[in-house]
Amino acid sequence: MINTGIWIDRQKAHVITFKDEHEIEQIIESDVEDYNVKGGSRSKTPWGPQDKISESKYLERRKHQLKNYFHKIMDVVNNSDAIAIYGPADTKIHFKEEIKKNNKSIFEKIRIVKTQDSMTKNQFKALVKSFSNSINKI
Repeated sequence: MINTGIWIDRQKAHVITFKDEHEIEQIIESDVEDYNVKGGSRSKTPWGPQDKISESKYLERRKHQLKNYFHKIMDVVNNSDAIAIYGPADTKIHFKEEIKKNNKSIFEKIRIVKTQDSMTKNQFKALVKSFSNSINKI
């Protein structure tokens, strides 16, 4: 049985897969940009209008970058039998929804989605190993 744990945020995803007694560890980097929209430029006249900055193009680009990032992770966990998703913020929920929308076979393998703040590598391994052991007992 192949059990996989994912700790995901916007910058990277840590994926640990347990297959029998073997452990495979991967880090998937995202290409999601953090942007800081600054105000437009002032006109030459005092108290004149400022240029408008369109935030929608940044949000649309970010949406596509997140989608590509999620699909990279889905490619890695495609062969898993049971999946646990952990993370500190809403990215894990957006990831689950993207799986639900685009890949029903992976969605059926998700056993747990849980909020988990940052952990050391060993803490995450122990968490995934306990998840793996509880799934194997069922």
